[in-house]
Amino acid sequence: MPDLPEPVRSLGRRGFLAGAVAVGAGAALAACTSNTPPPAAAPAAGGPTAGGAAPAAPGRPVTIGFSAPAADHGWIAAIAADAQAQAGKFPDVTFAPVNPTNDITQQIAAIDTLINQKVNALVILPNDGSQLTSQGTKAMQAGIPVVNLDRVFDSPLAYRTWIGGDNYGMGVSAGNYIGTQLKQRNVANPIIGEIAGIDSLPLTQERSRGFKDALATYGFSVGPRQAADFTAQGGQRVTANLLQAAPRLDAVWNHDDDQGIGVLAAIQQAGRSEFFMVGGAGSANAMRAIQADNTVLKATVTYPPTMAGSAVALARLIAQGRGMSDLVEQEVPASITLASATVTKENVAQYLPLGFES
Repeated sequence: MPDLPEPVRSLGRRGFLAGAVAVGAGAALAACTSNTPPPAAAPAAGGPTAGGAAPAAPGRPVTIGFSAPAADHGWIAAIAADAQAQAGKFPDVTFAPVNPTNDITQQIAAIDTLINQKVNALVILPNDGSQLTSQGTKAMQAGIPVVNLDRVFDSPLAYRTWIGGDNYGMGVSAGNYIGTQLKQRNVANPIIGEIAGIDSLPLTQERSRGFKDALATYGFSVGPRQAADFTAQGGQRVTANLLQAAPRLDAVWNHDDDQGIGVLAAIQQAGRSEFFMVGGAGSANAMRAIQADNTVLKATVTYPPTMAGSAVALARLIAQGRGMSDLVEQEVPASITLASATVTKENVAQYLPLGFES
């Protein structure tokens, strides 16, 4: 997910839709394996678990430090909640989160505190991967394995394992859905809009590249494009501009469902409905709109915040010297990229429990 700017507090995200998208109950967190088996013998530090004990079986107690940006965006809020909930499911884990912040200097200081406390493992979602690389490296050199969450550090020496979403794959999923729909409707020379996030971010560039590449396989290209700032207000502003510049559209991809609240508001205010839209990330309110089928939003492509819970689970296994029992290798992999699913009216009930609230 994006490195987010400070939010505009004066504009409530839910208020944008003016009732078009109902706000329901909070999103359910991903379930994890039960820890009901009796405690297993503690493995030797740094070595594989003898006998391939299941990862869910309790191991030696470990403390996992956690640092992430401030929860000023629905996806980021879900990241923090999911990490906390997953840690709480392990009786052998002490979860040690530091105060979330969007200030690089404060995040560096917070991570230094965790390193000095000699936690057994660290899970870090950096505000900026480049600027936090030295902290990851410092932890690794101190013998503290780091699970780098989503925004990647500049050097693999700064982390033991990286886990995150597939930004290029998000663009591909969105492009494939739009391309397939337009082909089925026999639309020739379609006008396809794109509402991106922050163009200076590599993740936005990757999403756009995947979208462009996928559309090209159908003989289509991206038409009018505007970049917002991953906020509802930014989404509304740039979408209003895009709609004014494009009197006709056949399809639109919006990179981010939080931003999409403003995007949908601008579309409704303009009275436009001749096109369909695909969202991004998989928020619960976007999924409810897809389920209700009463807006132009017909699909979203996921970027699951449940990766935070998985990061905590991986950090636990690494700190305990264990691997993943379903793999042949005895160590946790060095890199895990999550797939981007396409959520439509046909399968939305399956994915809605995992949606995050904007």
